[in-house]
Amino acid sequence: MNSSKKNNSQARLPRAKGLDMASVYMPKECARKARHIVLSGQNRRIVDEFITILGMKERFAAADVPLPNKLVMFGPPGTGKTLTAFHLAHQLDLPLVLVRLDTVIHSHLGETASNVRKIFDYAAGVPCVLFLDEFDVLGRMRDSGDEVKEMARVVNTLLQCLDEFAGDSVFMAATNLEEELDPAVWRRFDTRMTYSSPDEEDRRLYIGQLLGGEPDAQGMVAETAGLLAGCSFADMEQIVLKARRKAIIADTALAYGLICEAYTEYNLRRVQ
Repeated sequence: MNSSKKNNSQARLPRAKGLDMASVYMPKECARKARHIVLSGQNRRIVDEFITILGMKERFAAADVPLPNKLVMFGPPGTGKTLTAFHLAHQLDLPLVLVRLDTVIHSHLGETASNVRKIFDYAAGVPCVLFLDEFDVLGRMRDSGDEVKEMARVVNTLLQCLDEFAGDSVFMAATNLEEELDPAVWRRFDTRMTYSSPDEEDRRLYIGQLLGGEPDAQGMVAETAGLLAGCSFADMEQIVLKARRKAIIADTALAYGLICEAYTEYNLRRVQ
């Protein structure tokens, strides 16, 4: 039955440019993708409270207090915004609908506005976590210099969709460019989260998860956390994976020296 529901949901996805406008991930797959998530203390509290509130719908309805259903995340790439969407979808036991901006954005802006409406209409009919990454691409269009009126139509449609967003779905958006969001779009979100590069404690926790099962995992965590200072979670994952591949090729246990070698070869580009 779950498989049938998945297929039906995917079949109803709106299409543009001959492609589905989103990819759908079911809760079990979301759990697998978010298994190594590390959230800051504040973001963990925000997410946990968000989930708790949605589990108390009747009490909030009785108190005539609206439920939160729109969450926006700000921060540099690789700091856990997309993982948070996977995590929340898993915790709420809802499919994650990951919007594909390349299909939504059209050379004719009137078509872009129509596509925005279609993807929100889909979420209105299929309970899900609707996730739109690089949200500033749509949310800042009203301030662009060319074709201002047409671009304003996209933002106005987005604002209408956010105002009308209701039911059992949750909308999540992520951006690296907080200052680029139109103020009117910003005000539509009831929940906001800020992400930054992980501190040493978060690095140790995340690296401990990545190295789990390795013979000398405990001994490598502190050294690796120091080596990877300033890295995003995404960078750390790629460096450790690169080191693990080297260990497999050499038919040896993963060692700190291989992590150092992988770090050097990864040619990390720091976020300014």
